[in-house]
Amino acid sequence: MLPASIIAAKRDHRELSPEEIAFFIQGYASGHIPDYQMSALAMAIYLNGMSTQEIACLTSEMLASGTVLKWPSDGIPRVDKHSTGGLGDKTSLILAPILAECGLQNPMLSGRGLGATGGTLDKLEAIPGFRTNLSLQEMTEQTQSIGCVITGASVELAPADRKLYALRDVTATVPSIPLITGSIMSKKLAESLNALVLDVKFGSGAFMKTLEQATALAESLVRTGERMGVRTVALLTDMNQPLGRMCGNAVEVIESIDVLQGGGPDDVRFLTIELCAELLVMTHRATTIEKARAQCAAIIDSGRAWERYCRMVVAQGGNPHATLTVAPATEITAPHSGWIHSMDTEALGLAIISLGGGRRKMGDPIDHSVGLEMLVGVGDRVEQGQPIVRVFSKDAASVKSVILSSITIGDQVPALPLIVRRIDGASVRAQ
Repeated sequence: MLPASIIAAKRDHRELSPEEIAFFIQGYASGHIPDYQMSALAMAIYLNGMSTQEIACLTSEMLASGTVLKWPSDGIPRVDKHSTGGLGDKTSLILAPILAECGLQNPMLSGRGLGATGGTLDKLEAIPGFRTNLSLQEMTEQTQSIGCVITGASVELAPADRKLYALRDVTATVPSIPLITGSIMSKKLAESLNALVLDVKFGSGAFMKTLEQATALAESLVRTGERMGVRTVALLTDMNQPLGRMCGNAVEVIESIDVLQGGGPDDVRFLTIELCAELLVMTHRATTIEKARAQCAAIIDSGRAWERYCRMVVAQGGNPHATLTVAPATEITAPHSGWIHSMDTEALGLAIISLGGGRRKMGDPIDHSVGLEMLVGVGDRVEQGQPIVRVFSKDAASVKSVILSSITIGDQVPALPLIVRRIDGASVRAQ
């Protein structure tokens, strides 16, 4: 089998066989197929797409390139959530302890900031001492003893994805739905899950800018999960404005704690409960979505979710009661009266990066103390001189113009519902 002939076949729209996909992924993971040939195949996939069968084979081979987590046959469901990323997206910190309190186990592999969106690991590292580099043994032991863990992916899990992702980043092939699907699902399937819920975001602050793009990705992810034997549901959620009020690292941890203690913004609590409830129903820990929502709400309001979160943080070396460092606050006010018509959420995320709250390139240090607090949302009425954003930074003046230009004040428009659509195995099979 020749790499050039496989590349040519995909370039000419021919569907690749499982053997051809296996040959390429195994060869690339082992170093026998060089970057330039993998780049050519990635571009052919980006331009011509892949069938459902091809995507499943791609995912399976990326998964097989490494090890998978192993669990005892104890009847306890292992579940997880994946978000495609957005500004203020902090649900993982709240969801993991809720699921553990519901009797599920959540071995969550998370990532760092990507583009304008924040990373769960970066947020958690705002907590003094918190470790995000657990070994596979530490991860499995903590999952079984505490019920939840949030850590970075080990090098043993889906190493082909690690290599391919770095290559896609420099060859302009990141936005390929087949390659995104293989990347996400190979890592999640390496957790040996019983059920997976996906938060697929769309809008100005999301990777997928339109609902149509997000729907196509969600359907691909759900189809692949179901084919690989994992019950999978996707919720399509709006990212045309930040989730919650806080955007950054330390400030998002603080807001997550507020929700865990029964307060916090309604939208963060609502979305977290919806994601948890889907997993409870999929694993038969609740008979209806309404009962699942009530169960999750009761766990938050009783303080049990906060207690479980504290146990998780302590187990990973952190101090859940530490006072987190937040930079001095400066308020930005509305230049004129009107309605909040729209937000360029991506621009707001890039403003945080420019303050040091994210990375321009791999290896950049992060200032966990900086961030934004959104004091208004789309559809709100504002008056001239009213504070609309609070900037946490010693250099707030440097981002004032960017923030003002990212928030349009004009005619009144209704805000989109937070959850726009739900996609499950039945809906993709019906197509």
